[in-house]
This record gives sequence, structure tokens and C-alpha cells, in this order.
Amino acid sequence: MSPLSLSLTLAFVLVTMLLSYRHHLRLEKDIFIGTVRTAVQLIAVGYLLHFIFLEGSWWGMGGMLLVMITVATLNAAKKGKGIPGVKRRIALAISAAEGVAMLLMLGLHIIPPEARYIIPISGMIIGNSMVVSGLYLNRMRAEAKAREEEMKVILALGGTSRKAYERTLQNSVKAAMMPSIDGMKTVGLVQLPGMMTGMIVAGANPVDAVLYQILIMYAISGSAAVTATIMGLLSHSLLFNEHHQLKEMGEG
Repeated sequence: MSPLSLSLTLAFVLVTMLLSYRHHLRLEKDIFIGTVRTAVQLIAVGYLLHFIFLEGSWWGMGGMLLVMITVATLNAAKKGKGIPGVKRRIALAISAAEGVAMLLMLGLHIIPPEARYIIPISGMIIGNSMVVSGLYLNRMRAEAKAREEEMKVILALGGTSRKAYERTLQNSVKAAMMPSIDGMKTVGLVQLPGMMTGMIVAGANPVDAVLYQILIMYAISGSAAVTATIMGLLSHSLLFNEHHQLKEMGEG
């Protein structure tokens, strides 16, 4: 893509800003900031990845993955604002999902142990795990509020906190996983995913692009399950204290 063609894509941004102005949405500032940040961040990452790929350094690759996990954790933690220890739980869940995915891909020789494969695929897995963590926290808050009296009754009747937490856990994990599962059902029919589209535009054989996309969809589905499950297991102490008593979400 030539610089001129790239600059012409700003027409999409202009349309977005005009619609925002026309309908008094007051999003012009956010759109402008997002446009600038998109260009700056992606260009910076492009040069950084170019350097990492040339060097082939495991330290550079590890540092890049650490940054990605940290940013994903901080972003997902916004959904759990006010909940003590939520960042630590999210970081563990995302790291576990990434670790399991890479262990399987590298251990089974699905992808070569090279930065140009590991970093892009990790980015998709970490990004999806970030979304799953946020969805889990949103649903857990809603479930905990809606089922507060139900959980108190279970505890009052002698049930354990694990029993009282069971339905909240099931519904929260299910809600966090459903977008990934729905994506698997409609991929290729409703949309052509980003990785597949990028490979085809770059000149790759469509069949090869499809095979890589299948790999990504399966990996994302698995990482979603790992992330949601670990979030569920680690979130028990967010709702109950050591005496199995229900506590407020903001309580330490």
C-alpha cells in the first residue's frame, strides 16, 4: 500500500467524525485521539517487530509478550474497578491461557519457534483473553448482585460458599466463553477474519490462509475456556471471606 493510498483511508475517519457531529454525539475528540494513537502505536510496533524479527532474540520476544500481557491486564481490570486483587487474577488467567496455547503449539510442532509466528499469534490469544476476562467480570458482578439473596439462603441453610457460588460461576464462565464459540459457528459465513484476510491480501494461497485461520480459531476457543475457568476459580475469594461469609465486592 502506497503512502497516498494509506492517507486516503482517513476518509473513513472523516465520515465517522461528520456523523458524530451531525448527531451531536460529541465523540469527535475521542475519534481524533483514537485515530492518532492507532497510527502512532501501530507504526511503533511495526518497527519494533521488524527489529525483533531481525535480531531473533528470545529476550526481545519475551519482553514484547510481557508488555502485551501487562497492557491487556490493565485494560481488562477496568471492568473490575474497585475489586481488590483483580489485576493479579486477570494477569494469572491471561498468562495461563497464553502459556497453554504456546506449549501446545510449540510442543506439538504446530508452529516454528520463531518470533514472527509466536508474537502475532500470541497477540490474538492475549487480546481475546483480555476480552474474556472483562466479560467474566461484568457477568460476575451482575450475577452476584442478582443472586445475593439466593446465596445468603444457601449459606444460612448450611451450604458451603462453593455451593452458593456454583451458579454464579457457571453463568459467568458461560457468558465469557460464548462470543468465542459463536465466532467459530459463523466464521467464513458472516465475516472473513483478520488473519485470513491479511494473508490473502498479501498474496498467500487462500487455502493456506484458511488453514492458519482454523488454527487461530481453535486456539482462541481453547484460550477463552482456560481464561474464563481460571478467572472463575480465582474469583471465589472476591465474593466470600475465609469464614465462608458473603462480602461486598469492594471489600478486601
